[in-house]
Amino acid sequence: MAEWIDAEVHEVKNWTETLFSLRVTAPIERFTAGQFAKLALEIEGERVQRAYSYVNAPSDPLLEFYLVSVPEGKLSPRLQALQPGDKVMVTKEAAGFFVLDEIPDCKTLWMLATGTAIGPYLSILQQGEALDRFDNIVLVHATRYAADLSFLPLMQQLQQRYAGKLQIQTVVSREATPGALHGRIPQLIESGELEGAVGLPLNAETSHVMLCGNPQMVRDTQQLLKDTRDMRKHFKRKPGHMTSEHYW
Repeated sequence: MAEWIDAEVHEVKNWTETLFSLRVTAPIERFTAGQFAKLALEIEGERVQRAYSYVNAPSDPLLEFYLVSVPEGKLSPRLQALQPGDKVMVTKEAAGFFVLDEIPDCKTLWMLATGTAIGPYLSILQQGEALDRFDNIVLVHATRYAADLSFLPLMQQLQQRYAGKLQIQTVVSREATPGALHGRIPQLIESGELEGAVGLPLNAETSHVMLCGNPQMVRDTQQLLKDTRDMRKHFKRKPGHMTSEHYW
């Protein structure tokens, strides 16, 4: 059984009407970058909980979660309405295997995310440990609108920090945006546009792909890479080229 503790709200940062960061402090056990915790509130006598990945580095005492508020949702609108000093429950120990320790050595590590699933990658890159195994890292964040690229400034800062090792590429599906590719990740891989934009090949010989976000994107991308690039899912007992985390 998970051990629940109280976290104190430090800030609710509203990026758009529906996208927000919940920043809290809590005496959690140290987690590994890429892992997630569960947040919960008591609502009408019921503990309503959901899993959210940490955005912050494990060394950062200010814990950050990146959320989308679903209007009909039971929990997310209430989390967005919290004020500094309010309490929210969080699991003391993190969970999940979407971490670098599970990723085999490769030349180029591709980090593909949609929406709020950019979180675990930002945690990994802010922590900055165990990245010397890779010659190149490509961080791709796909959203519907340019306004949804909440962490683009942080992504650009990280790109400068890693001085040539990290490339970032934004993808916007519902409007043309300068600097961003237009469309969906699977189609941009299939057409070669994504590889052309970053100047690196995506193949079984040199690459490992991490996938996090919309389940349809994850499934479609996995199938495409399997059919066209001879890439397979990665397991400890059977090493492969694709590792995924499912948000829902």
